[in-house]
Amino acid sequence: MYIPSHNSETRLPVLHKMMAQHPLAAVVTLGSDGLIATHIPLVFEEDGSEFGLLKGHVSRANPQWRNPAAGVDALAIFSGPQHYISPNWYPGKLADGKEVPTWNYVVVHASGPLRIVEEAEWLLAHLNSLTDTHEAASPMPWKVGDAPVDFIASLLKGIVGFEIPIRKLEGKWKVSQNRNEADRNGAVDGLSQLRTEEGRVMARLISEATPGK
Repeated sequence: MYIPSHNSETRLPVLHKMMAQHPLAAVVTLGSDGLIATHIPLVFEEDGSEFGLLKGHVSRANPQWRNPAAGVDALAIFSGPQHYISPNWYPGKLADGKEVPTWNYVVVHASGPLRIVEEAEWLLAHLNSLTDTHEAASPMPWKVGDAPVDFIASLLKGIVGFEIPIRKLEGKWKVSQNRNEADRNGAVDGLSQLRTEEGRVMARLISEATPGK
């Protein structure tokens, strides 16, 4: 991923938090038929390694797990907050008109070798972890154990698990760090006036970012 120095985010707690808050990732691999991508929620675990471990599962009918190219890492792309930035929000628009639109966004790329897992015990533990995480905010969290045992057992036969031990972790926070203070303030004001959750989130990211970094 191309990352200008002022857009680079390397703090592991920040990268890990982003992956946890935006778990739906595009998992990209290279196989005999070329590149293939699957959009699936991943579970991030701190396993004592430098960058951590990703766990996920796909349908057994999905060909992606069958023939990943040997020696080629899988890539998981996590997309965070993003928003269009209008040139109307910059003071320079009124001064000389020399402004153009851009798009702000936050992304994390995690890559490493793809390990296929088919053991039922691993798959069940993974599904428990995945659902427990995303049901935690519910007043009455659904549990895998709420479904009949034979029903879950039959579903396990239709999926394949995988792990990606993260060997490379990159973060790109493109949130107006390259603009001057007046432009950043203009973007924050413009986003805030939209009165949308997406606008508020991006305005906060611009306000918190270190200019020029």
